[in-house]
Amino acid sequence: MLDFPLWKRIALWAVTLLFSLAALPSVASLSGVSLPDWAEGPEVNLGLDLAGGSHILLEADPSQVAAQRLETMEEAVREELRTAEPRIRIGDVSTANERLSFILEDPSEIDRVRELLTPLMNGNGIISEWNLAVLDGNRVVLTQTEDGLDQAVSDAMDSATDVVRRRIDDLGTREPTIIRQGDNRIVVQVPGLEDPQQLKDLLGQTARLEFKLVDANALPSDIAQGIVNPGSELVPYAEDSDFAGQYEAVRRLGGIRGDSLTGAQQSYDQQTNEPVVSIQFDPQGGARFAQLSTENTGRRFAIILDGEVISAPTFNEPILSGSAQISGGFTVESANALAISLRSGALPVDLTIIEERTVGPDLGRDSIVAGAVAMGIGSLLVVLLMVASYGRFGVYATVALVFNVLMVLGIMAFMNTTLTLPGIAGFVLTVGAAVDANVLINERIREERRRGRRVVAAVENGYKEASRAIYDANITNFIAGVLLFLFGSGPVRGFAVVLIIGLFTSVFTAVTLTRMWVAGWLRAKRPTEINV
Repeated sequence: MLDFPLWKRIALWAVTLLFSLAALPSVASLSGVSLPDWAEGPEVNLGLDLAGGSHILLEADPSQVAAQRLETMEEAVREELRTAEPRIRIGDVSTANERLSFILEDPSEIDRVRELLTPLMNGNGIISEWNLAVLDGNRVVLTQTEDGLDQAVSDAMDSATDVVRRRIDDLGTREPTIIRQGDNRIVVQVPGLEDPQQLKDLLGQTARLEFKLVDANALPSDIAQGIVNPGSELVPYAEDSDFAGQYEAVRRLGGIRGDSLTGAQQSYDQQTNEPVVSIQFDPQGGARFAQLSTENTGRRFAIILDGEVISAPTFNEPILSGSAQISGGFTVESANALAISLRSGALPVDLTIIEERTVGPDLGRDSIVAGAVAMGIGSLLVVLLMVASYGRFGVYATVALVFNVLMVLGIMAFMNTTLTLPGIAGFVLTVGAAVDANVLINERIREERRRGRRVVAAVENGYKEASRAIYDANITNFIAGVLLFLFGSGPVRGFAVVLIIGLFTSVFTAVTLTRMWVAGWLRAKRPTEINV
């Protein structure tokens, strides 16, 4: 075990120095020291509790999910019955009282209706999403099941979490924490972001884009009184548009949604040079947009964003390219923000900011200083105890301890992980684990010497026998760390990351490196007695 050929010594020193040098940019940054450009490298990211930043709690309204599902179901039912052969004729469709109902003109077709609508009611999963009932022999009533609605809310929140993550990533922030809390809340923490206004603007925008035909038969006098034709609805103009305070009557069904977008970028109108947002549809969306523009050339259509009309231009000619422009008095900043929102996808449900706080960097600096002082004092006392108790072997343990801390920082920098306040606690724990390993080794060497073994045999047996206990203890801690990482969130995962990395580096430095140094000293000096 004390045989270290040249290639092995070079490899061990190379790994040690590589990760130790990788820690220098992080050490310099935490110490407030500026390094020259050639010495810059990856650094450890600081979490919200150390670097400061913004904390936002978002909440969704589950009833909105139910309303959206009701509208989607209505459109699907109309399409299914209209395209049936022979066609099934129905009366007006009602969505009152959170249920979908309609009257069959021919009550004898109820069995056909039930057969056609069963796939729509069951959805794609194993949960029945809708119940169908027949009243008075000819009225069909569809209601959402509780299990189906709960699953829809859960899916919507998962999708909203992904959309929020993509939007924040487009901002270029580092290591945000985005997690679900409960059934309908999302926690967002962005380290280093002191002004959260841009973040709030992005998260507060649903970015639900729709293209709907304007109801050409709607009279301005009726619109002013809030009266609309059957199948139409009133949508207000955006507050920053030229028609703020006015409404537009649009056809409720039959439009195109923005969920078929493949791209969105801020650009400029070639004629007016005003900032606009250029959008591109996927093949299916492009085909639907081409069909809509071809069948309605000369008619107006409304571009609706989050329930507000941005503009209502006219289809002057069929749009077959699968791309379009959205204009509406944008600035460069607002157009870019809208492009990010559209590019990352529409939120399936509106998110309301119910809690917001900004953590200043001063608190983080205080935490870093306090943590550094605590670790420094603890490490100094440990060093003094180790050197006083084990002499040369205590010096080896101390040097290994320094390399252990540097290697943890270096590996974290390479992995682009985040250091939080619990992570500092993980640092302190790894220091204790590394020292504990050396204590086991040195005490085992002492015991071997008391038994009368020679120096080399005592050292070799000491490392061999102590390593078994060290590996067993660290495997147990590793399993605990993995479980914390898999099932924990936020700071708990930060603690687990440092713990897992520290377990590997502590075994490497406390066992492998010190054994190499001790072996080199024994070969060079060949002592007949050691002070352990």
